[in-house]
Amino acid sequence: MQWAEEQNLDLVEISPNAEPPVCKIMDYKKFLYEQKKRDKVLKAKSAQITVKEIRFGPQTDEHDYDFKKKNAEKFLKEGSKLKAFVFFKGRSIIYKEQGQILLLKLATDLEEWGKVESLPVLEGKRMIMFIAPKKKAK
Repeated sequence: MQWAEEQNLDLVEISPNAEPPVCKIMDYKKFLYEQKKRDKVLKAKSAQITVKEIRFGPQTDEHDYDFKKKNAEKFLKEGSKLKAFVFFKGRSIIYKEQGQILLLKLATDLEEWGKVESLPVLEGKRMIMFIAPKKKAK
């Protein structure tokens, strides 16, 4: 402690469980600053995954389907995950098969840009399917 005071630095305990405890003489505020800087760089390097949603009806028209497929393709090229779902209103739940066929058709059309993460699953009045973007070859 006396050495640290003489050098106007802090005595920081590195390993309290060791026998005897390990300490280091350093400028603690500078240490915290550098640690925050390191964490910021690591956070910047980590990829943020966004999830984009596309909603269909059980009887979506061909033109609407093509338009939404184009948007889905754009989302996958950007590197976003895609959540495609068919929303069943009222009694349209009887067209479950049409919804499943629509989502599987979308999956095959987007095969070039993404891979199916989970097959269509019915949750309440929604049939949901996730598509993840394919990794780009460097």
